[in-house]
Amino acid sequence: MQTFVIGDLHGGLKALKEVLEKVPYKPQDLFIFLGDYLDGWSDSAHLIDFLIDFSKNQPCVFLRGNHDELFCNYLKTNTYNEMWLEHGGQSSIDAYKTLSSNKKEEHISFLENLDNYYLDTKNRLFVHAGFTNLKGVTLEHFPKLLYWDRTLWEMALALNPNLNVNDKNYPPRLKMYHEIFIGHTTVTKINETTPQQRANIWNIDTGAAFKGPVSVLEIETKTFWQSKPVYLHYPLEKGRNK
Repeated sequence: MQTFVIGDLHGGLKALKEVLEKVPYKPQDLFIFLGDYLDGWSDSAHLIDFLIDFSKNQPCVFLRGNHDELFCNYLKTNTYNEMWLEHGGQSSIDAYKTLSSNKKEEHISFLENLDNYYLDTKNRLFVHAGFTNLKGVTLEHFPKLLYWDRTLWEMALALNPNLNVNDKNYPPRLKMYHEIFIGHTTVTKINETTPQQRANIWNIDTGAAFKGPVSVLEIETKTFWQSKPVYLHYPLEKGRNK
């Protein structure tokens, strides 16, 4: 069995379909989606439908992203904050305007049942954003940080690559897991558009919400596949402005 991890999607269903056609997966292979399925391009509602159907024939793990929680709260309460609208929320509201009540309830159930993290048998962690507890994700005092934190990736970026893992100054959080796979903070911030490794962290958010592609990484070989930049699939849309 192979395991494929997929970065942030932000409503880019056409790009997801494109990249999946390139991936040589088998029926028994596991797909781990790192979250942020919504808020960006116009296909947010159709993308959730696609993921639900995809998981009926393929083993899947769906993780929770911060945008998924924000939109789920909107679906349940019809309330939101203006900052969320500015960061892609309006596109999801528009995408759901014509959805039936039954379909909305199905999507709410999907979003409510997302996982905050996934640990495999080789002590590899999959999480949307990061964690702060030095004892790991299972003891994280503030679960929302699992899909909001940026300090884990920022620490990895700042780490001296020559620092030995046994050095007393080596960050304890990076010793907790064999490898860590995240999304949330796009690698375009460091002028990259492919999955990036820093220390033992792999960041798979390649900027699909903005000008980057959707990326899929096979976790053993680190082979990856990408769509074309997502905005090319949606030429009349702006995606996320922020």
